[in-house]
Amino acid sequence: MYELIQISQHDYYIQSPAKIGLVRTGENEVCLIDSGNDKDAGKKVKKILDANGWSLKAIYNTHSHADHIGGNRYLQTQTGCRIYAPGIERDFTEHPVLEPSYLYGGNPPKDLRHKFLMAQESDVLPLSPEVLPAGWEMIMLPGHSFAMTGFRTPDGNVYLADCLASRETLEKYRISFLVDVKAYLNTLKDVKGMEANLFIPAHAAAAGKEEIAALAQVNIDCVMEIADRILSACREPAGWDDILKTLFDGYGLELTFEQYVLTGSTVRSYLTWLKEEGRLQVEFTDNRLLWRSVQ
Repeated sequence: MYELIQISQHDYYIQSPAKIGLVRTGENEVCLIDSGNDKDAGKKVKKILDANGWSLKAIYNTHSHADHIGGNRYLQTQTGCRIYAPGIERDFTEHPVLEPSYLYGGNPPKDLRHKFLMAQESDVLPLSPEVLPAGWEMIMLPGHSFAMTGFRTPDGNVYLADCLASRETLEKYRISFLVDVKAYLNTLKDVKGMEANLFIPAHAAAAGKEEIAALAQVNIDCVMEIADRILSACREPAGWDDILKTLFDGYGLELTFEQYVLTGSTVRSYLTWLKEEGRLQVEFTDNRLLWRSVQ
């Protein structure tokens, strides 16, 4: 873990729970794509930088989830690097309490205020094409997060952030975190048509076009399966908690507080998508909001 892997003349990634991109932009200058999940990850990255005599100039955050921004503060304190994040992701990165608050739907209890859901604050600048190294391209990848962004480098490699889950991850957790199901499906369709020398997803193996396209289809199929299960659960009017229980029981999963808010938020996103697609409707009975499939 935390092995530096070179994939082209200038491009690398650091093998870690959420892969960290590293690109040399000068003789001894580098930038990072994300920073790992916590201060310890930041320390391990700093050790790699020092071992190679590299100076860190910038961190480009793909999105604001804690496992991608957790090393920001340590690395910024140690190196003085600038940090950039796209759109609303910048707000969540500067004010990490927004993440558990959003997931919980209110002031989050202490149970949810930990490093897996809430990174340390860091000073963040807006991400735009103008602040990128020469030859870089931003690739919008919304769905898993509001404004998640990937990057294409001059070496022809694409860093895909969290828009793809590995087969193993899908088999284990079944329901990947999403904020916008429709946007996510469109992102996956875009990924299937992309060209690159190598694709580097944060939570799946680096791979070429054919493998990535196939994995994107696996993720699409998973979304459709979950949607079908939700529609089946709503053949009779069902409350949100009932739907969540049906999904977890059906997949043989067990709820924890973290999974309750992560998966619960995702299921609500599915409900929104299916309602807007005209496949679900809502009704109020005995002061309960119930969901029903449209026959």
